[in-house]
Amino acid sequence: MELFWAGEKDNMTEYNLIKTLISDKEFYNSHQGILCPEKLFTKNVRRVKHTLDEAVQTYDTCSLADVEALFYSSNKTMTTANKKLFYDIFRKIESSSVLNKEVAEDVMSKMFRHCVGEEVANCGFNLVNGTVDSLEPLRKIMEDYQDDFKPNLKVEFEDMSISTLLKSNETQTQWKFNIPTLRRNVEGCSGGHFVIVGARPNTGKTSFHASVVASPNGFASQGAKCMVLCNEEAAHRVGARYLSAATTMSLDEIKENSAKASMRYDKINKNIQIKDSTGKDLSWVEAVVKSHRPDILVLDMGDKFAPRTSDKSDVYLRDAAIHARNISKEYDCVVFWLSQLSAEAEGRKKPDQSMLEGSKTGKAAEADLIILIGKDPVMEGNEMNDTIRHLNIAKNKLTGWQGVITCNLQGDIAQYTA
Repeated sequence: MELFWAGEKDNMTEYNLIKTLISDKEFYNSHQGILCPEKLFTKNVRRVKHTLDEAVQTYDTCSLADVEALFYSSNKTMTTANKKLFYDIFRKIESSSVLNKEVAEDVMSKMFRHCVGEEVANCGFNLVNGTVDSLEPLRKIMEDYQDDFKPNLKVEFEDMSISTLLKSNETQTQWKFNIPTLRRNVEGCSGGHFVIVGARPNTGKTSFHASVVASPNGFASQGAKCMVLCNEEAAHRVGARYLSAATTMSLDEIKENSAKASMRYDKINKNIQIKDSTGKDLSWVEAVVKSHRPDILVLDMGDKFAPRTSDKSDVYLRDAAIHARNISKEYDCVVFWLSQLSAEAEGRKKPDQSMLEGSKTGKAAEADLIILIGKDPVMEGNEMNDTIRHLNIAKNKLTGWQGVITCNLQGDIAQYTA
């Protein structure tokens, strides 16, 4: 005789989920590979889920009444107490709500995380207490449940027809660079792109992103919602660069003619958000992006958002770059990652990606586009004429073009021209 567990704690969430699986065939089909009848549901509801799976395999579609009838026909030896127990469970499922598909997805994901978390915790407990003497059970959990802690899902693969592939691989840049020579050779960038901009200190990294975002014909004036998270310079100093770039006026000129400045600045100010983010990490960044949904995200400095997951900088910066790239894809935004270059790049017109500080290969491997800013050695007494900058396009998966673009940097208005 089949034994059942009586007296389990009621759980309206799982009743709602069962009813949604019965009522929404598309939702059921997308989760039919789920590993979790033994994981997500309590013992008695698990039996209902098994019956639902068997019914769908046999009859394709079925109602709650069908599932209930099949359940009782398959469990004829139940005691009167268990019959009463399952009668109550079916009535609770019947009176529960069908969840919105997105809500059901979220509920299932959270329940699954909870289940996997319990298994991992149990493995840790057993390891500490000597019940097990290897990490094999933990490895098996990771193998079974995959890295993203989601159930095995039925995957809808991409359309690989000739027409779709040709159309999707056409150059369709969403946001254009406003530096003419850069635009001719690289064009611009789109949601999902990860761009690294590197330079030595005081070379013009902040002025570069202020120029391409805020100056005339920049991303903001094209309608992009731009977010700048800064942990190097104070937000008000970065904001001042953006103000000068947007108005093409120095701060002194703005003070003398604030009305003119306001007329220019107000056109794009609504598209620019700046936040001092000192001490924050990429998990916080992702939460902000998820909430505000920018088109352009500037991380100045990107390296300082990287959590120290390893003693080796190349490892934790690589991991951080992977996270940042995933943010760009998940939230369909362009991520600009500002990075320092090592002392080797000092006075170099053409720095290369091996000079990226702390990560010669890890960060670079994730980038779609790498722009390294070099400059000529400055002769003593000639600092005032230090306005020439060289943009080395060191990596370009967008258009393929690589080379050096020589620009003039007008520091007082944070603007690159070429």
